[in-house]
Amino acid sequence: MGGQRAPAAAGTRQRDEMPAPLRRDVRVLGGILGRVLEEDGGPGLLADVERLRRATIALRSGGGDRQAAVQAVVDLVAGFDLDRAEAVARAFTVYFQLVNLAEEHHRARTLRERSRGGDAPVRESLAAAVAEVRATAGEAGLRALLERLEVAPVLTAHPTEARRRAVVDALGRISEQVERLDDPRLSASQEAEVRRRLAEEVTALWRTAQLRRERPTPLDEVRAVMAVFDQTLFRLTPALYRELDLALQGEAAGTGPPGFRPFLRWGSWVGGDRDGNPAVTAEVTTAALEVQADHVLRGLETAVGRVGRALTCSAATTPPSAALAASLAADEAAFPEVAAALRRRAPDEPHRRKLALVAERLRATRQGSNGGYPDAAACEADLRLLQASLAAAGAARLAYGELQGLVWQVATFGFHLASLEVRQHAGVHAAAIAELAPDAAGDPAALDRLATGGWPAGVAPRSPVAAEALSTLRAMAALQARYGGDACRRYVVSFSRSAADLAAVRALARLAVPDGSLAVDVVPLFETRADLAAARGVLDGFLALPGVAAWLDGRGRRLEVMLGYSDSAKDAGYLAANVALYRAQGELAAWAGERGIDLQLFHGRGGALGRGGGPASRAIRGQAPGSVAGRFKVTEQGEVVFARYGNPAIGRRHLEQVAGAVLVASTPARQRELAAAEARFLPAAERMAAASEAAWRDLVEREGFAEFFARTSPLEELGLLPLGSRPARRGGSGDLASLRAIPWVFAWTQNRCNLPGWYGLGTGLAVLADEPGGLDRLRAMQAGWPFFASLLENAEMSLAKADPLIAGRYLDLGGRPDLVAAIREEYRRTRALVLRVNGSSRLLQRRPVLRQAVDLRNPYVDALSFLQVRFLAELRDGIAGDAERARVRDLVLLTVNGVAAGLQNTG
Repeated sequence: MGGQRAPAAAGTRQRDEMPAPLRRDVRVLGGILGRVLEEDGGPGLLADVERLRRATIALRSGGGDRQAAVQAVVDLVAGFDLDRAEAVARAFTVYFQLVNLAEEHHRARTLRERSRGGDAPVRESLAAAVAEVRATAGEAGLRALLERLEVAPVLTAHPTEARRRAVVDALGRISEQVERLDDPRLSASQEAEVRRRLAEEVTALWRTAQLRRERPTPLDEVRAVMAVFDQTLFRLTPALYRELDLALQGEAAGTGPPGFRPFLRWGSWVGGDRDGNPAVTAEVTTAALEVQADHVLRGLETAVGRVGRALTCSAATTPPSAALAASLAADEAAFPEVAAALRRRAPDEPHRRKLALVAERLRATRQGSNGGYPDAAACEADLRLLQASLAAAGAARLAYGELQGLVWQVATFGFHLASLEVRQHAGVHAAAIAELAPDAAGDPAALDRLATGGWPAGVAPRSPVAAEALSTLRAMAALQARYGGDACRRYVVSFSRSAADLAAVRALARLAVPDGSLAVDVVPLFETRADLAAARGVLDGFLALPGVAAWLDGRGRRLEVMLGYSDSAKDAGYLAANVALYRAQGELAAWAGERGIDLQLFHGRGGALGRGGGPASRAIRGQAPGSVAGRFKVTEQGEVVFARYGNPAIGRRHLEQVAGAVLVASTPARQRELAAAEARFLPAAERMAAASEAAWRDLVEREGFAEFFARTSPLEELGLLPLGSRPARRGGSGDLASLRAIPWVFAWTQNRCNLPGWYGLGTGLAVLADEPGGLDRLRAMQAGWPFFASLLENAEMSLAKADPLIAGRYLDLGGRPDLVAAIREEYRRTRALVLRVNGSSRLLQRRPVLRQAVDLRNPYVDALSFLQVRFLAELRDGIAGDAERARVRDLVLLTVNGVAAGLQNTG
């Protein structure tokens, strides 16, 4: 970390295997951090950091007495007083943040270099996907898929981003300087200035408090997500579309209309998700969309102004069409002062003046003054009018170049930026109905009659729960009237278990807005394994209702269904949940096909591997036959939002991979391959899943398991970490059932077990592996079934990030040797069988870059883990004095941040 001190030989060898530019960045940042530590804490602080670093590297080196090496680290950590422990933990935390920044920067650098080389399309690019679809489905098949293509990322405020916004901003400033180091045009003095600025910004990062002191409000979360839209997504979206245009038309791209419609459909739960979060109210939802609208209108106004200033073609060379001239005259009459100034500056440039007046109308729209656009469609019509005029004048490149980017932005973001979705627990609606219409409670037919025929006069809420439910629906209606129907129309019902759970929302909507003008699309969310299995029956009961059948016909028979990855994994374990989700996908796709329903599956994936995380493109290729069909909708949660979209190059690559995977996965040829693999392998997978679930339940349902989990992880402390606005539990009980999936996974990540990402898999694999020829069958499943290959790869990553030695330090805090023995044995079994199926001698052997990254990080994460275990043990044993207990808790929370940064995982 100090830069000038050499680590153990193994660490040196691994660093030498780093790409040279990344090695340079890590060395520069680590050296600067070392100087900052000396400047702030003197040589003693850096010396203590280095001693701990060398001790954990020695622990990992594999030589000598392992227990003696462990004891050396324990003794070193035990010798730190609270002040020194806090400083050391902060040093390792900041180091990981800097290394993560360097790795992100190198990924972006690699993507740029890869995109420049060779004639062959880059792997998993849109060009590669277009080529593959053309080869297998023909040009007509490609055009049909492009017409249907839809990628819908939905950003959520799920509390898994452990870093403060101030820390993220400080890292952004450091990133800017690291980027400058790549500029070959830098003079010696300029490079010296970059390094000086780096030292300044690293000092600022070091001196910035890592922990939030207050829990963010829902509107704080909205503003944080808006920063991602402002900085990357708004500009990234047209760049992605242009990438597809180039893949389809090559050198002709930008000379005519693109051969596809905009396919990104951004969504947001931030400010709309009230499931278990009392801080999200109707007023918050309204304010959230107002913030979104302000950001997108400002973005469009700026972008239109930028393009307009470059559109300097004269009327002599590029005469305006009659339609454009008439539209320009109408705008000039509406804004006479602005029009006069424009005529003085650009008297002979009608297209430029028109675009400048488009910007003026956007400003008026944002400010709510006269002359604004009634809706985004009117703005898009103006831009297309400009395109038509330019094309008719022979300036096709101007019509479909930068101007096309504006068209794409308006068509994608509208005036609302992202469709704001409401989510609420089914129990809330049931409670409201029990109060407002007790005779209809639990009766879907009676609720449907209320939704279609209206309510009796005089029905009014008495409880805050019912009043808020109705206020939310009224807020949705007001937002639709102001920003358009797509601004806020989806209503996700958590824990949907009956047709009445869904019909209740429609009935409440009719009471809230009696004239029936509210357009609400009820989206059932099936979460537990049992709920996934019962989904078709619930949907059949819902769609059999006359009012719902009419609503579905009015929607073009398009229905959205959400599948929950988090609670299903917590309920049934990794393997059983994944198999249940896969089966639900296929069954729902077949069910929809039989009924002529255009099904959109919405995947509630988390960031962690135990909650459906992992590479999205690989997951898409492994979905059940018929379940993609040209569309993919998925939640993007917490730290994943910033990891995927914080850097424009990385965000563009991610979306390119997802869109390409959707295209390829939807071809008839790929569907036939998947169907054949499923028919061959699914029965065996279900046998394995049953055994896996039994092993999972045998562990988590043992007497005292909840208490054991709480003692052996920082679960209680995570509840104090103000990551997001919502509580860690649904309701007030302290059992595992009420615990949300995020803190469940987060805590197992912190204690280095990663248990939700692998437990029970070994028992499941053994079902086949112990049979004659079973290992060969497992290998055939991995080679021939993308779903199973993805499942094993994600589990292998979870196993690689788990660490039995360090995890044992945590598990010993629980006082339950029987549970520890079960966890150790299942880890051993799972690791051994995954390696046997892979034919590997070590985890991630076939992914050496990833293996190297894990190996390099482990000693540094170990340092934080040993600190965390020491102070967790002190908290569990009891600390006298509120002030000291609060300090120790803060120190544990600081190590939580550091471990999360080191493992690049939270919940």
